[in-house]
Amino acid sequence: MTASADNRRADARRSRAAILDAALDVLDADPDAGLGTVAKAAGVTRQTVYAHFATRERLLWAVADRITEETLAAMDEAEPDAGAAADALIRVLDAAAAPARRHRALTRLIGALPVEPDADRERHAPIADRLASVVERGQRSGEFDTRLRADWLAAAAVRLAHLAAETQEAGQTPAAVQQALRMSLLKLLAPAAP
Repeated sequence: MTASADNRRADARRSRAAILDAALDVLDADPDAGLGTVAKAAGVTRQTVYAHFATRERLLWAVADRITEETLAAMDEAEPDAGAAADALIRVLDAAAAPARRHRALTRLIGALPVEPDADRERHAPIADRLASVVERGQRSGEFDTRLRADWLAAAAVRLAHLAAETQEAGQTPAAVQQALRMSLLKLLAPAAP
């Protein structure tokens, strides 16, 4: 491979990253903004945007992947293997919600896109795997119920976290929502009485 080909690839990677960075900012501020506005904010031409993302929908799915990467990094930084499993699960769920809160308008926009169930599962699999790992740890330590599969309990925890986010968006205080989420999770995951 020649140096000029390496340079072109590096330029393409930089352009793609700039487009995604700009799309996060622009579309979060104005979900109806066009690709021309994204291109201008990225410092590239509209044609460059189309070279990387043939449609607005493809750009939005790439943005969704970027938000998922942020979510995974935040979950890992929340120390899922530290302390009691119940505390870790709350920390990890809260960390997972932070990028969606930060990109609220974009998250709504992406959530309205048509998606195949398999593609949606694939996109969320790394998130579910991290949560299931915390649940499995809690099951091994006796903190959590072992009668249900960890992936089922993790999926239920995600649904409760989504409900908590919706409740907070509807006007509940963050402290009240956090307390309700914690109590609900502890009841859901509690081991069976002897």
